[in-house]
Amino acid sequence: MNDTQTLSQRADALEDKMSRELDHIVIKSRLYSMAEGDMGPPANANALMAKNPNARVLMGDDPRLPAMPEKPTLMDFFKYRFGPAAHLLQSARHAVKAGLPDNMVLACLLHDISTIGFIRGDHGYWGAQLVEPYVDEEVTWAIRAHQVLRFYPDASVGYEYPQAYIKAFGADYQPDPYVEDDYNRMRNHKWYMSGRMITVHDIYSFDPNVVVELEEFTDVIGRNFRQPEQGLGFDNSPVAHMWRAMIRPAKYL
Repeated sequence: MNDTQTLSQRADALEDKMSRELDHIVIKSRLYSMAEGDMGPPANANALMAKNPNARVLMGDDPRLPAMPEKPTLMDFFKYRFGPAAHLLQSARHAVKAGLPDNMVLACLLHDISTIGFIRGDHGYWGAQLVEPYVDEEVTWAIRAHQVLRFYPDASVGYEYPQAYIKAFGADYQPDPYVEDDYNRMRNHKWYMSGRMITVHDIYSFDPNVVVELEEFTDVIGRNFRQPEQGLGFDNSPVAHMWRAMIRPAKYL
């Protein structure tokens, strides 16, 4: 491979090589391209197939990814699709040690699943939507709220604005107006403290030396997550398509 190529060019070349070897053409979604700052025309599948007459665009399972069970469970997504989940597992263990009820332990376990499996921007809103049909309303509300509340200190529970945010976003960063608006609504909500507890058990859960196994939460998940019989992504729920997008993230259409 040409050493003068940029990292992005080498990644694209490797993807092209893998696609040809797998007899599949992988077309990146427009969202992926925009995340790369690419506003050029999307890849022309017909032209790519003309160059690779034995290949077809990817419409089924991606052979580069671990196979998912026919009826995937939440734990299957943790094992085969979600990125490193150590932070979420630590957060949930913190919640257990603090004596939080089961549903809030589950909320801590799930609060960043959008970040590690789907999309980063507005991850609390997306994460809440992903789990809404399967958990109680308080869990959904708290996951959505943590997205907002993490930007605002609360001395009553010892939560300060994270130093990591100052380093990452700059000392002069101000949340978007919609975040401020949501904060003003959320701080007087009956479940405010549920969302706040996620931020409390979120900020202290980044220790690389702490190992927590997913199986510690098998019972919590079993009692509080309504696993669909058909499997996540196949139950005709309003969010099934989002889970299918994680099962087959490179599906052409």
